[in-house]
Amino acid sequence: MDGFDFGKGKRVAGVDEVGRGPLIGNVVAAAVILDPSKPIVGLADSKKLSEKRRESLDLEIREKALAWCVASASPVEIDELNILHATMLAMQRAVEGLDVTPEFAFIDGNRCPQLLCPSEAVVKGDSKVAEISAASIIAKVARDKEMQELDVLHPEYGFAKHKGYPTVLHLEALKKHGPLVQHRRSFKPVRQLLEEN
Repeated sequence: MDGFDFGKGKRVAGVDEVGRGPLIGNVVAAAVILDPSKPIVGLADSKKLSEKRRESLDLEIREKALAWCVASASPVEIDELNILHATMLAMQRAVEGLDVTPEFAFIDGNRCPQLLCPSEAVVKGDSKVAEISAASIIAKVARDKEMQELDVLHPEYGFAKHKGYPTVLHLEALKKHGPLVQHRRSFKPVRQLLEEN
């Protein structure tokens, strides 16, 4: 993960989100400023890591990073703004929530939210920029935790298995039990169900 070197001493934040595709729950973003004096081995795109590895890296990132913040946008905000704008809002909140002000931010994807510091969008950034990888890991662990908590409250939906994505299992449970208050009303499968009833 090199090619994005801003020289020593620059406080660079990496920003990523998790949860654009699910039918339920928050879209979660994280911002991380790594400490160059405390390297973290094994940072990679969170989707390519096992759950166990993600969780151990999550703890290490929170311990060693100069600053980190996890933020989100709610299903209500997603329905009001649309998923893209809600994602940008969550990213903005994550950067603004950092204890240390970044001088620059790398954003995973092809567009940047409005930030107080200069930023650059990096497509597939979670496999190119260490700070984005770190952000993708802590965002994924945080959102998975939310889904596990929801699974305890509503085991009939199987959230621990599908994490809210529109799998066959989720769609069948949705049809059988109806949408929960946390479901995103603007997403097609949920909207169609509500229109039918």
